[in-house]
Amino acid sequence: MNFNLQPDFLENEITKLIPLEEKHFEALFEAASDPLIWEQNPVKDRYKREVFSAFFEMIFTKSPFLILDKQTNEIMGTSSFYDYNPEKSSVAIGYTFIARKFWGGPYNKSNKKLMIDYAFQHVDSILFHIGSENFRSQKAVLKLGAEKINDMTFEINGINVPYFEYELKKK
Repeated sequence: MNFNLQPDFLENEITKLIPLEEKHFEALFEAASDPLIWEQNPVKDRYKREVFSAFFEMIFTKSPFLILDKQTNEIMGTSSFYDYNPEKSSVAIGYTFIARKFWGGPYNKSNKKLMIDYAFQHVDSILFHIGSENFRSQKAVLKLGAEKINDMTFEINGINVPYFEYELKKK
């Protein structure tokens, strides 16, 4: 079966994911320009235009989605599938952020459920790479049933940054 990492849309009653396009930059940057979104992220100044612009360009290598509120079409954020490994039957979900307006409600869970349900049609394992200080995201993936399986480092802007790898297995 062919795993399309960027289907034209995924949606449920709460959220809708569509492929991210260059034309979405300004509206997505507006959603991302809140410093509190990035306070636990390894790149804490991603709310700045030039830093976000580099992130925006980089995520185009990761099959990115624009996350929309299904009722209002308001931009919530972005997420991606990446590191698909057919031999290990795994894919990663990440490069995700959601505007604070949508924190604490059903939105993040709805977005992740869409992506997880779709991915589990094609793989047996989903990976999440989360910065060691990103406690909100760590708690969120644990709530999904993922388990921490690895300590890692990623090089970001020439600096080795500690990350944790979590795995969610298909039941």
